[in-house]
Amino acid sequence: MSPNLIIQEGALFIADAHDSDERSFFFDFLLHVKQNPPPQLFLMGDMFDLLVGSVAYGVKQYQGYIDLIEALGKHCEVYYFEGNHDFDLSKLFNHVKVIPLEAQPLTCKLPSGKTCLLLHGDKYGTLLNRIYTKAIRNQSVLKILNFLDEAWDHAISKKIQKDQRTKKLCKTIEHFATQIQRKLHFYPKTDVIAEGHYHQNVDFMVSGVHYINFSSFACNQSYFSVQSSSETEFAQKQLRGCNG
Repeated sequence: MSPNLIIQEGALFIADAHDSDERSFFFDFLLHVKQNPPPQLFLMGDMFDLLVGSVAYGVKQYQGYIDLIEALGKHCEVYYFEGNHDFDLSKLFNHVKVIPLEAQPLTCKLPSGKTCLLLHGDKYGTLLNRIYTKAIRNQSVLKILNFLDEAWDHAISKKIQKDQRTKKLCKTIEHFATQIQRKLHFYPKTDVIAEGHYHQNVDFMVSGVHYINFSSFACNQSYFSVQSSSETEFAQKQLRGCNG
């Protein structure tokens, strides 16, 4: 399996910021990265509570973030893995490589030489979930949703964001390793799997694969830096000045 991308030492990874009025540390992170651009920046999905390229409300709300991410793309390689809260994003960027759900997982090579799969983490859900994710990304469906959202004073977008504010993002999933093992056959064969979505901040060996689930930036303002050491390929970092 040939890698589509070589991950460079010093590349930064951040997942599940779920930016909202109550959780706005993601903008501080982007400003920090702008001051010290890494060779690569990987946004691993769900960076916002709701950002859909064809839905005007979220685009307008987060235009400052979009502009800043686009500016970063002029100084370093930026890869945006679409999640279940942020998708249909290609139209928003010119200098950012957007990885839609259908292109995930992306096969990469780590500095250690190991093959790594990168994805947001919602690719291999239940059949009902897979049907929903495909339908909600349909351009005709999105046009209708945007029309209704604007006609109803953005009631749809506001309701989704309100529900997200009450959602417990930082809970521990019981028997998480067992759940991952049960669905491991869906993933292509690899040495390492690195994904977000579940907010668990854990890594373990399962069926000969090193599985990494990134922490949610919304929970602890942590991100990850790629190291050449095979023992610590993704070193956890803390954004200064932020209290979880």
